[in-house]
Amino acid sequence: MTAPILDDVTQTPAPPAHRPVLVVDFGAQYAQLIARRVREARVYSEIVPHSTSAEAMLAKDPAAIILSGGPASVYADGAPFVDPALFEAGVPVLGICYGFQAMAKALGGEVAQTGLREYGGTEVAVCEAGVLLSGTPEHQTAWMSHGDAVHRAPDGFDVLATSPGSPVAAFEDTTRRLYGVQWHPEVKHSAHGQAVLEHFLYDGAGLAPDWTPGNVIAEQVEAIRAQVGDKRVICGLSGGVDSSVAAALVQRAVGDQLTCVFVDHGLLRSGEAEQVEQDFVAATGVNLVVVDAQERFLEALAGVTDPETKRKIIGREFIRVFEQAARDVVTAAGAHGEEVEFLVQGTLYPDVVESGGGEGAANIKSHHNVGGLPEDLQFSLIEPLRTLFKDEVRAVGLELGVPEAIVWRQPFPGPGLGIRIIGEVTRERLDTLRAADAIAREELTLAGLDREIWQCPVVLLADVRSVGVQGDGRTYGHPVVLRPVSSEDAMTADWTRLPYDVLARISTRVTNEVADVNRVTLDVTSKPPGTIEWE
Repeated sequence: MTAPILDDVTQTPAPPAHRPVLVVDFGAQYAQLIARRVREARVYSEIVPHSTSAEAMLAKDPAAIILSGGPASVYADGAPFVDPALFEAGVPVLGICYGFQAMAKALGGEVAQTGLREYGGTEVAVCEAGVLLSGTPEHQTAWMSHGDAVHRAPDGFDVLATSPGSPVAAFEDTTRRLYGVQWHPEVKHSAHGQAVLEHFLYDGAGLAPDWTPGNVIAEQVEAIRAQVGDKRVICGLSGGVDSSVAAALVQRAVGDQLTCVFVDHGLLRSGEAEQVEQDFVAATGVNLVVVDAQERFLEALAGVTDPETKRKIIGREFIRVFEQAARDVVTAAGAHGEEVEFLVQGTLYPDVVESGGGEGAANIKSHHNVGGLPEDLQFSLIEPLRTLFKDEVRAVGLELGVPEAIVWRQPFPGPGLGIRIIGEVTRERLDTLRAADAIAREELTLAGLDREIWQCPVVLLADVRSVGVQGDGRTYGHPVVLRPVSSEDAMTADWTRLPYDVLARISTRVTNEVADVNRVTLDVTSKPPGTIEWE
């Protein structure tokens, strides 16, 4: 379920207590991955665009700085550059690929084309381990992606490694705590990449691995209490992992000052409403207002078959229902002399980055993720997850005691089953799809595949019928489509090769147990060209 839209929002985000490792993004496809790998080393990181001035970066009091790769050539006109002041501030710096070359050039080294490009797995020869390559083999495979190379290291640097296309493939100046590698240690194809990053973080920068779910919770609880005071808070709870963990974190901080609103639009999968009403409340003790709006949504969707129209109707009706629920909460609070001033939003760090690296991100996200409350309601946002990636959110959720069934819930579209029915949405068709979907999810769980796939939508082709034979008689039923996909971010995806025996069990059970379904098919399309959802 999509969170409602909020107009006229103010925000006072609480920065984490940890000093950040800044990842300077030079347009690399791997900038987010670098930040993730740093966090996997249990060190807090943030991404900033390369256009950020050295003064602004240093104002963040960074514990260390990592310069990412990028597509440009350091000697091309208009190429991004690194302000030498960054290397004179006493902050440990690691350059990667383009960042490595930019560091070398800024400090007086020589960068040029070698005539030998290196892409993909490349053998690197270690000539001196130093701090950065300590404990790694003399010959190791690293992932390269460059046409330029460092030919001469700046004065004061020790050359640590070479490769066929990189006369200087790694260097370091331990006195100034400056380090660099030509390859990409953040990708799994670099055999000892994580070790290189950890050597920089732990040994080069002297950082402690203390960015843990427990510390995240403690810091956010303190920040939320300072932000909220004795005011009341409202949260649009969808039952998904992001809103659930955000709500649990705020509830841990302010207790019954928080009220969650859950809108049941009748387009949920089997058991999901009960899971929120029972399991989540039991685990967190949160105050929950449940709005049963099933009839309202069915009436609004009657006779509608166009997928975009269905989406707009569902979005519109959800906003109207949440508006009224929010007014009711505000009215009830006002009757007791309390003021509802804050709205909880489950914004994640990728949302912030994709909205421009955090600059202006709050406004973009507030309108697209939270919006639509009446203009006369003024809220400040509480976004306790805005520094976290999805896997970190799950870890925090488990630490908070959020039920695993919610923490590991597969992504589910805001319009719910309404866009998994190809054709008109009716109560009977929803019942049919819920039954088929429940069987597919149950069998995937029994096979231990829940965490192996991104999600497995089940689609009902309600406007299609096919001939079948069931019970020695002719049937004319609907087909359903299984759409198992694997992905990391849903931007691209591939269909998941489920075991044949699992597919067979799903097919047999669906055709035996679900009325009006006599055929189960498998969608084997990647994204692109297909999308994950059919509508």
